[in-house]
Amino acid sequence: QVQLVESGGGLVQAGGSLRLSCTASGRTFSSYAMGWFRQALGKEREFVAAISGSGSDTYYPAGVIGRRTISRDNAKNTVFLQINSLKPEDTAVYFCAGTEVGNGSIFYTKRYEYAHWGQGTQVTVSS
Repeated sequence: QVQLVESGGGLVQAGGSLRLSCTASGRTFSSYAMGWFRQALGKEREFVAAISGSGSDTYYPAGVIGRRTISRDNAKNTVFLQINSLKPEDTAVYFCAGTEVGNGSIFYTKRYEYAHWGQGTQVTVSS
């Protein structure tokens, strides 16, 4: 059973940046497609970014390329989410998710495609 632990959230002013981290337990991290989702108060959990097991393929929702960068360090069992030019509407709990795929080039964008979830880290952006 993979366990995911997020860190790096906090309170930041609008226009600032944050780098979220998600560290996974286990020894086969490179076989896991990973993703980030976020959930604002009273809203549905939404997709933020995804990365394949090898790290060679990434995907973002339309309109956000440039503000978010997902990356991973398989040697450290860690996936990162860099968010720049933060806006108050970025305020949410950010969750990392992972699912074992075996193929290093696959990534997923839907909640139901992920088997493992972290507990989330709060990001609050003040105006």
